Amino acid sequence: MATTKMKSKSKTKAKAGSKGRYGGKEIQVLKGLEPVRKRPAMYIGGVDVRGLHHLIWEILDNSVDEAMNGHASTIEVKLDKDALGIEIVDNGRGIPIDKNPETKKSGLETVLTHLHAGGKFDSNNYRHSGGLHGVGSSVVNALSSKLVAKVRRGGHEYEQSYRRGKPTTPLEKKGRAKGTGTSIYFKPDSQIFTKHTFDPKRIREHLESCAYLHKGLRIVFRDGTTKESSTFKFDEGIRQYLEKIVKERGARPTTDFLFYLENENENEPRMEIALQWTDETNEHIRSYVNGVHTPMGGTHEQGLKTAVVRAVRNYIDNHELQPRGVTLTPDDLREGLNAILSVYHLDPQFQGQTKDRLNNPEVTSQVANTIATNLELFFNSNGTIAKAIVARAVLAARARAASRDAAKQVKRKSAVSHRLNLPGKLADCESTRPDDSELFIVEGDSAGGSAKQARDRKYQAILPLRGKVLNTEQATLSKVLQNKELADIVSALGCGMGKNFDIGQLRYHKIIILTDADSDGHHIMTLLLTFLYRYLPGLIQGGYVYLGMPPLYRIDHRGNKHWAWSDAEKEKIIEELSGKVSDDAVTRFKGLGEMSPPQLKDTAMNPRTRALQRVLVVDEFETDKVIHELMGKDASARYQFVMERASEVDDLDL
Repeated sequence: MATTKMKSKSKTKAKAGSKGRYGGKEIQVLKGLEPVRKRPAMYIGGVDVRGLHHLIWEILDNSVDEAMNGHASTIEVKLDKDALGIEIVDNGRGIPIDKNPETKKSGLETVLTHLHAGGKFDSNNYRHSGGLHGVGSSVVNALSSKLVAKVRRGGHEYEQSYRRGKPTTPLEKKGRAKGTGTSIYFKPDSQIFTKHTFDPKRIREHLESCAYLHKGLRIVFRDGTTKESSTFKFDEGIRQYLEKIVKERGARPTTDFLFYLENENENEPRMEIALQWTDETNEHIRSYVNGVHTPMGGTHEQGLKTAVVRAVRNYIDNHELQPRGVTLTPDDLREGLNAILSVYHLDPQFQGQTKDRLNNPEVTSQVANTIATNLELFFNSNGTIAKAIVARAVLAARARAASRDAAKQVKRKSAVSHRLNLPGKLADCESTRPDDSELFIVEGDSAGGSAKQARDRKYQAILPLRGKVLNTEQATLSKVLQNKELADIVSALGCGMGKNFDIGQLRYHKIIILTDADSDGHHIMTLLLTFLYRYLPGLIQGGYVYLGMPPLYRIDHRGNKHWAWSDAEKEKIIEELSGKVSDDAVTRFKGLGEMSPPQLKDTAMNPRTRALQRVLVVDEFETDKVIHELMGKDASARYQFVMERASEVDDLDL
């Protein structure tokens, strides 16, 4: 789960007159790689940590494409000791270095300096490819303060250097070399990225998953920050990958079987699928297209879901296993499903350059027909396994019915006429427009009292909570529904939860968790996020959830007050004041209750001066894993997490 910091600023109106003219002269034409540096988010999704690492995946995908098409067997990734630069080396054919007839430049310089230049626009060079737009390498080049490309071809090694997308040296023949391949070394531009240090753990996990997807491919990661190296090579591919994921999630398989299918048909996309049912209450699917992870799914993932439902329903109908008094929904049939789907397509149509979703409409039926046919054959040959899955679905349906009846007791409507049903301690706002309304969920009655005095009652509502809420990762559904604090939250929001969740009934379009800046406050914030993620995920997916950012420090200097939200920010302010700040002029806030209503208003509640962090899910799998480790019943996972990060803590707040 990630957060995006949003700091409000007052709006200014443009002055009328000569500056308001808009004619042909004002039309700008960006040339070369200027569009990438001007609007990097269009190409890599953003300039945050995710966008930073996307640069690696772009270069890595090119090497994987060589391996996918039988031209490479090994990829080596080397991270600098300062984690500011990285090199990706493969033993593929090597980027062409002879002149391109259209650009009059070498093939290497062409692909690194021209958008939409590459060898993947037809199937003669690459039958399957993750890179399709011919922009990946040039985008990385444009956003790097330094890039060095080396190519081994024809018994020689060639080298050329670049800076921010432009060559700084000509293509040079460096000497004789054995074999073929490409090496790309680059350093992201600190002028572009908010953070430009690579995360070794993120890289290692991505490389490991990549090796699982391409069985037999050898990937070596050399971590310069620790001088350690890891080698990944999996001969059973996604079968081993699924076993690893199920084990890491702490799930218990419904049966011992793991269904695996690898299909190669000239008339259909090549596909590989591994799936297994577990005792989890949700489904977990990871999908890929040509080796590229598609976190938002798409038509191939929809085909898999359709196939599973069709195969199980057909088995139920053919063997007359339909239970009396129970209606089995698609969600019931797929509950607990863990699956990995990898599809290879000649002409995939992705949604955007970051390739988060597949849009080819024909893929749904192709994947559905292939998997459903083979899965149904498997069920008919393994009746014991099939019946266990059907029994699993029946239990899910009965639990869903019980959950629906229980959830009705806590669901509240949003109409003004039903406000008598709202929690008594909720200080509601006057506005009845969800777009304008904000709900602050605050910790404790003391903070709630300050917040009620500090708020703008026209559009800001306050819901104080008493102490720490229930840890919903460890609790049963019945306990969650019986918990008064959580029931009050659901009641105040008005959108219901679970199967009865209706985003159209949401009463506030900004839900702001505002807790103390100490360890207890962070714990309460984590408990609330766990509840929202597990039981009201639509609120996070819709971008309605925010974290309030009350300051940690107040610095008084010559009659002026300065606010700092971190130790680093405090030190920077003191430095800017020439260090002329006495110790008693620095106040450390440990609780919202210590702040006066005017202070709380100016620093945490006034839209013009406050700072908010929007809660986003960047990687569904990683988020689910972290929440399960930190909040689940297995204490060993938490212990390992704490020990791995103990060195990062300078001052423990107890």
